[in-house]
Amino acid sequence: MFFGRDDKRDAQKRGSTVPLLPLRDIIVFPHMVVPLFVGREKSIAALKDAMAHKGPDDKAVILLAAQKKAKTNDPTSDDIFHFGTIGHVIQLLPLPDGTVKVLVEGVRRAKVKRFMPNDAFFMVEVEDVEEQSEKSVELEALVRSVHSVFEAFVKLNKRIPPEMLMQVASIDDPARLADTIVAHLSLKLNDKQALLETESPAKRLEKLYELMQGEIEILQVEKKIRTRVKKQMEKTQKEYYLNEQMQAIQKELGERDEFKNEIQEIEEKLKNKRMSKEATLKVKKELKKLRMMSPMSAEATVVRNYIDWIISLPWYEETQDRLDVVEAERVLNEDHYGLKRPKERILEYLAVQQLVKKLKGPVLCFVGPPGVGKTSLARSIARATGRKFVRLSLGGVRDEAEIRGHRRTYIGAMPGKLIQSLKKAGSNNPVFLLDEIDKMSTDFRGDPSAALLEVLDPEQNHNFNDHYLDLDYDLSKVMFICTANTMHNIPGPLQDRMEVIRIAGYTEPEKLNIARRYLIPKEQEANGLSELKIEITNDALRTIIHRYTRESGVRSLEREIGGVYRKIARDILKNGKRDIVVDRKQAMKYLGTPRFRYGVAEREDQVGIVTGLAWTEMGGEILTTEATVMPGKGKLIITGKLGEVMQESAQAAMSYVRSRAERFGIDRKMFENYDIHVHLPEGAIPKDGPSAGVTMCTALVSALTRVQVRKDVAMTGEITLRGRVLPIGGLKEKTLAAHRAGIKTVLIPKANKKDLKDIPKKIRAQLRIVPVEFVDDVLREALVLEKPEEFGRKTEPQKAPEAAPAAAAPA
Repeated sequence: MFFGRDDKRDAQKRGSTVPLLPLRDIIVFPHMVVPLFVGREKSIAALKDAMAHKGPDDKAVILLAAQKKAKTNDPTSDDIFHFGTIGHVIQLLPLPDGTVKVLVEGVRRAKVKRFMPNDAFFMVEVEDVEEQSEKSVELEALVRSVHSVFEAFVKLNKRIPPEMLMQVASIDDPARLADTIVAHLSLKLNDKQALLETESPAKRLEKLYELMQGEIEILQVEKKIRTRVKKQMEKTQKEYYLNEQMQAIQKELGERDEFKNEIQEIEEKLKNKRMSKEATLKVKKELKKLRMMSPMSAEATVVRNYIDWIISLPWYEETQDRLDVVEAERVLNEDHYGLKRPKERILEYLAVQQLVKKLKGPVLCFVGPPGVGKTSLARSIARATGRKFVRLSLGGVRDEAEIRGHRRTYIGAMPGKLIQSLKKAGSNNPVFLLDEIDKMSTDFRGDPSAALLEVLDPEQNHNFNDHYLDLDYDLSKVMFICTANTMHNIPGPLQDRMEVIRIAGYTEPEKLNIARRYLIPKEQEANGLSELKIEITNDALRTIIHRYTRESGVRSLEREIGGVYRKIARDILKNGKRDIVVDRKQAMKYLGTPRFRYGVAEREDQVGIVTGLAWTEMGGEILTTEATVMPGKGKLIITGKLGEVMQESAQAAMSYVRSRAERFGIDRKMFENYDIHVHLPEGAIPKDGPSAGVTMCTALVSALTRVQVRKDVAMTGEITLRGRVLPIGGLKEKTLAAHRAGIKTVLIPKANKKDLKDIPKKIRAQLRIVPVEFVDDVLREALVLEKPEEFGRKTEPQKAPEAAPAAAAPA
């Protein structure tokens, strides 16, 4: 070692060897005097060696370097920063517990070149770091800025004594200024180490300036928080003091405590309110809890709201049912035209209710297109039975809590819409309309349709449990009515709990009657024309129905009639009051260019063109199917924006025709040398469904055999590969569309014969409806044949034409 007793001058040489003292959570800077408590054996040994080998100025020299992790008890050379401070041991004081208190003073920066082999303590070879002496205007400005920021820091940080500000203000040396200030900042160890390792005083001051600015921002935020908290505490104390004073004044004046008065009111209500045993016990328990609470607490408000909800519910309050079947029938017929089945079901319910003492509330589901009067029918049922009416729209409901409510643990919790609506109704047996039940959806908040399973089950809903109330509530007396446009969006288990009543679209005669009885008087009064004599002819109404609306219901019809009356009102104000008759021409003048065209039967028999029947949500439509044959390679081309099911029907029809080619007299070479194109016009409109199978098959046979199709025949039905005609849906709407288009003969599947009773008698009398079981029967009826009875039997196939002409365009 260089610190020999005989040559102490070597201790001042650069590159000298000194003992190292590892420090925990502290960094000693030059010009900094720090007391340390040393307890580790290696550290004490390093101090003793430093004291034993003092330099020529009689000062013990040691390197002070920080540990990277303070928790390391036995650090190695890798656990210690290699950049530290050469320090002098000013004082060493052994303590009774074996530890040593030492006072050290930082002298200068130094780097560890290497660790010397020594087991007793860390001995390192060090190299001094020269302080760069820089002088510039920029450095002078930086020194002043640091002084200024440190002054602001001291004013905010009460832990630094004010005299320290005077001491720092007298330091002009940049290096010493930085080292002095950093000793008083509560920075992270890594930030301090970075400052220690920065050799340039200018860069050191820049870093220090930046760190102090950050500390000042934090201190300012802390000051704001302290001020705000202090003000809030003062406000709370003031409110408490004033409340105490107010209570004392009320007591002196003899006034009753408002909170106690409120509790007494609840007790009075509880005495007079008839509730279930469970609900009564729950309210008493919550009331006992409320008496123990402070009236100003948030929990007291929650408990009060909960008690209010329980007491305000109609537990046993109910309206007396009007069980006069004749009067109920009169009300239903007065409000709605047609709708025979729903009216019959309501009258059945009232008749049974009259005979038995208690009947579980039925769960009806009206399914039908928009505008046919599902919602208004439910309102009429309430009027006919003398019950209250409540409506809950389920369109777009995604949250299960909308039905069952939120638990009381949530802030702002409330009961579900069912309980809220019953409170609003004020009776436990209203007519409850669940509107648009098919428009519910599911997301991460649960499945509301699953929550309705219990509500709509007469066997379970006598003890419906809302999450907020957490009490059983009897829903069995409620008459639930649901409405939907389609059934496929309603889950199967929910469908199983409801009695589905399908409401078909209105026929043209029904729409005329509805317009005459309800829509015209309503719109005439709504437009301020009830005192005038205004007549709209039947031809005008038919024109509005055919050319300006396309719907199953009457909403658009009502809007168009309203449009006519608005035009009349304007004319009257312009030309004076007079009697007005609106005929077809006048209606078209008022409403402008027709918006729709309705299907019309073909004008002549043609090859490859067949009239099919389709069902839409707006009612029935005729659907023309075209087929043509052209030279090619045997491809089947299908166009018209058809869905998968319809494309498969075309493939099945083609396979059936190919399998019976000889019986139909078709040369098999035609399937190899010619392409067949099947097209359904109005290609922009998506079409799908299996009921166009017979239509496509007939068009294919007509195009391949060059036999014309009758212009006055329309058909519907699904086919199999064996040629069997399967049943379809929407028969009523389809036959109405055929009648409207001027069709004389309608071919329907034999299995749909049972549905003919739903078609009005007048329509049936004007149509020839032919039930068919096989495709051959369809072809004999639809094709223009000399001997229909022989078509389909085994015959010689016709030779393929050289070039089959395309099918004629529809007239």
